[in-house]
Amino acid sequence: MNVELFTSEKIQKMGPVFNHFSFDNHEQIVFCNDEDTGLKAIIGIHNTVLGPALGGTRMWNYQSEWEALYDVLRLSRGMTFKSALAGLDLGGGKAVIIGDAKKQKNDALMKRFAEFVHSLSGKYITAEDIGMETRDMDIMKEVTPYVSGISESLGGSGNPSPVTAYGVFMGIKASCKYVYGSDEIHGKKIWVQGVGNVGETLVKHLTEAGAHVIITDIYKEKLKEISNKYGATIYDGLDVFSQSVDIYAPCALGATINDQTINKLKAKIIAGGANNQLEDENKHGKLLKEKGIVYAPDFLINAGGIINVNAEVAGYDLKESMKRTENIYNTTLEIFNLSDKEGITTHEAALNIALRRIEKRKKDLVS
Repeated sequence: MNVELFTSEKIQKMGPVFNHFSFDNHEQIVFCNDEDTGLKAIIGIHNTVLGPALGGTRMWNYQSEWEALYDVLRLSRGMTFKSALAGLDLGGGKAVIIGDAKKQKNDALMKRFAEFVHSLSGKYITAEDIGMETRDMDIMKEVTPYVSGISESLGGSGNPSPVTAYGVFMGIKASCKYVYGSDEIHGKKIWVQGVGNVGETLVKHLTEAGAHVIITDIYKEKLKEISNKYGATIYDGLDVFSQSVDIYAPCALGATINDQTINKLKAKIIAGGANNQLEDENKHGKLLKEKGIVYAPDFLINAGGIINVNAEVAGYDLKESMKRTENIYNTTLEIFNLSDKEGITTHEAALNIALRRIEKRKKDLVS
């Protein structure tokens, strides 16, 4: 039998967990493993001061388990601030399943994962994210009640992606109002990076509003489909970050605003549906401000999805979900004005509001 010894040098190379920036005082991290189904998953519960941690499950073919861990930490942390900023009585949590959703996902795996979710007794409520579909939530609902975003035919709120996209659209309109003095989108050149469920619906809103939309995605067939459907232009060059656009809307994975891309960007506005768009939220948030690029914080404008699935927890309907999501327009302008007033980045402005709400709830619980 071969035994690999974990020397202190190897352990140091793995990197920190408790001291990692994204750990940020997570309450609980659950590692889920099942040999029979091949399930390998991680559930991150960041903060439950405002309520149970609600956040989607993402299935992605991560290059390493450490990459999966850091992703779930960043996503879970972001959900805390997203729900707080949206005024929801929810905490922040997220889950990732390691694997190729197109090849490895099946009902048995989803049910086994649901058992792990159920073992947390409602501290974490799951929902749909990348690699997941409404049907997967329906399968999980057979095992645990701690699932939201199930089919409307089963009494749920359905796929949250269209509501997420609508919130991003509202954020883009508010950003245009701030930068150009009008929220008119007609004629604007907008790059949508990633045309999955959220990206496609956003493309629909933008093209209907008269924008010239450029699209990119790792799935070429999907690009052709969206281009044919909405008349969007497929970018087939080598360096889209260097292209001249008015608005950059990242709607795929996070960390696309980084040391390699930030100096290439010519857009005046960054507003998209992807989570954790800034690789380093402090460093890159400040660089964007210095460059005069207006950044609409992702956890602010992509909150439509969590607002929608929360309907199943809080008991409101789709009409109310859309009304609350439309208010992202006003909140975005408030964040921009606060950023100017206090001389801080838009990310800091949004984060401070979320943190103040959490701290107030802490004090109320103690008193």
